[in-house]
Amino acid sequence: MSLDFTECDQAHLARDAAYDGRFYTGVHTTGIYCRPVCPVRPARSANVSFFPSAAAAEAAGFRPCLRCRPEAAPFSSAWIGSRATVERALRLIAEEGALDQEGATVERLAQRLGMGSRQLTRLFARYLQASPSKVARTARVQRAKRLLDETSLPMTEIAMRAGFGSLRRFNSVFVEVYGRPPSEIRHKRSSSSTFSVAGLPRSASAARSVRPLDANARTKLARGTRL
Repeated sequence: MSLDFTECDQAHLARDAAYDGRFYTGVHTTGIYCRPVCPVRPARSANVSFFPSAAAAEAAGFRPCLRCRPEAAPFSSAWIGSRATVERALRLIAEEGALDQEGATVERLAQRLGMGSRQLTRLFARYLQASPSKVARTARVQRAKRLLDETSLPMTEIAMRAGFGSLRRFNSVFVEVYGRPPSEIRHKRSSSSTFSVAGLPRSASAARSVRPLDANARTKLARGTRL
């Protein structure tokens, strides 16, 4: 999806809540990407790039902002209409973990949507500038971040509920995305209150965005095997 730089920049500088979830701002001087409503002073226009999805920003090498919490951004209303297929795929990935289950593939996801995997991948590249697999990876990290912020679950259970196959994989991907281990994020949370954007609806409960654990899943996690 092509983003108009001038429009995004104006929304970014004005912290326009109407654009929350529609794009993300990558700040070259910090290596961080933010929501348009981030409370931090907006970066200069010459130092930013705009992305249509969090996955695209991460693929470009930016880390999520810990102040505005990209994982809490709403789905963009811009997906309504001709992009309904992409919207449905996003919700299957983010809310149902369609690429997290054992044996899950992009091909099977595409079949659920009534199309081929190549066509789905092209749609993701067009509208999100990221592949379904990269979007799923970002979704897992975002689930984990919400659980770290909103619950006191042990790390092993967070890894499972977020869709990671093992605690080792969870730690590795989290450090790659955030530049620090999940334990450090939780420590910071316990010593300071979590930021929320005034005037905006809070994100859905973390418990509703993850799948419950069954006995088989707990056993696999304990053994360190992939789900």
